[in-house]
Amino acid sequence: MAVVFRTTRRVEFADTDMAGIVHFANFFRYMEAAEHEFLRARGLSVALDWEGRHLGFPRVSASCDFQSPVRFEDVLDIELELAKVGRKSLTFAFTFRHAGRLIARGQLGTVCCLLRPGQPLESIEIPPGVRQRLLGAPENGPV
Repeated sequence: MAVVFRTTRRVEFADTDMAGIVHFANFFRYMEAAEHEFLRARGLSVALDWEGRHLGFPRVSASCDFQSPVRFEDVLDIELELAKVGRKSLTFAFTFRHAGRLIARGQLGTVCCLLRPGQPLESIEIPPGVRQRLLGAPENGPV
């Protein structure tokens, strides 16, 4: 069964470009914010202390395909699906809608890494407890 999380986001004036529509780069911010809400709902974060180790989930890929524009004060319905849980990586898929209309689809790829000051990132297997929380019963974000 897919892990799905839903949240909303109102388009702020600063999110729009000179044409009055959301600038494409903001969808990457929206995806990251939805990811953070999803992780917080499960007692996790993109940077956390877990069993004595400092872990992070840096991005290794990001994409977004746009279908229809949205404007200032429109409310986006954002659906996050945990599309893939690998040994070390996570893939999040996002669907953006406004009033039922498809706006965009995006994807983020992340890798679980040890974060140690002064040392390079080291990818590690996702700890079992973190994996369990990720795959737990879906919870909905704010409406």
